[in-house]
Amino acid sequence: MKRLIAATALLSTTVAGLAFAQQKPEDEIRYRQSVMNVIGRAMAPMGAMAQGKAPFNAAVAQKNSALVETLLSLPWNSFGPGTDKGAPTKAAPKVWTEAAKFREAAENSQKAVANLAAAAKTGDEGKFKAAFAEVPKSCNGGCHDDFRLKEFRN
Repeated sequence: MKRLIAATALLSTTVAGLAFAQQKPEDEIRYRQSVMNVIGRAMAPMGAMAQGKAPFNAAVAQKNSALVETLLSLPWNSFGPGTDKGAPTKAAPKVWTEAAKFREAAENSQKAVANLAAAAKTGDEGKFKAAFAEVPKSCNGGCHDDFRLKEFRN
């Protein structure tokens, strides 16, 4: 049953990626922003737990880390050629001029989140906190600091 669910999720992600690859640039921009917004909302309660601002809840950590792991595979195709403008965006022009470095940063973030999801599955608070600490390093240090602007541009 788990394999069927995983295969269905993979197929849905692939079909969604193909469908979005054919959209207008402004649609691609809004799509990737929406995905990142949901990722941020799922990260917030985990961040509070990791920082000791909220009690550790293994079920929430497992649910949210699995969600982020799935979502983090979605936005990258929406940074294709021609999606650098068309709607307000915080994506820096370096996303397109340094595409290999951007791809590497995205892959590093996905690995960190996969490690977080694996740690959350154990239900061990210490493992969760240690794995969570690596996520901002990869997301902020790898992508946000280098490839995300502070202000929107057109």
